Amino acid sequence: MSPAEVAPGAAPERIGSARVEGGHRLPALELHDLEGIRGSGDGAGLRIAIAASRFNGQVTEPLLAGAISELDRCGVSGEHRSVVWVSGAFELPLAAMALARTRRYDAVICLGAVIRGETSHYDFVAGQCAAGLQRVQLETGLPIVFGVLTTEDLAQALARAGGAVGNKGTEAAMTAIEMVNVLRQIEALAPAVGELSSSSEAERT
Repeated sequence: MSPAEVAPGAAPERIGSARVEGGHRLPALELHDLEGIRGSGDGAGLRIAIAASRFNGQVTEPLLAGAISELDRCGVSGEHRSVVWVSGAFELPLAAMALARTRRYDAVICLGAVIRGETSHYDFVAGQCAAGLQRVQLETGLPIVFGVLTTEDLAQALARAGGAVGNKGTEAAMTAIEMVNVLRQIEALAPAVGELSSSSEAERT
């Protein structure tokens, strides 16, 4: 049965979780709501790296705790994950690229906090961090998850690092696992080499 199929009379499978238990949760989906490929939340056997910024550590440490807690919940074992600390958010793209190039990991989660100050420093760091991480993702084909808070003040950041608004680290871990599983399903759609050869031969005859 494909991910979009439901047996007659069976209750539709729920993807994700609608609960909020100390962390942000993406909205749950019923299979009959949308058709198509979706990534599961099963992290068993996956290898996940986390790059975290030491700057604004009072924010990034709870982000990391939320990410690790979610990886535990989803079945990513301790020996299958690594944590790398870098100076700040600006250094996250380089660390992500180095981790991706090892080919040891299925995804890289990047955690940081850029808080607006009285100068334009915020705009340069936040923008370049986001652009750099996107570039790593597109160049390597590996999920590089943007778990970097960009807020107006410290209170907003703390609210999103395990506070009233949830935990961006939790959401980043969920996204990493989902994207790995989505990409694997997409890759499985590609025809095998033998199928390609047979198809080309058939077109020539």
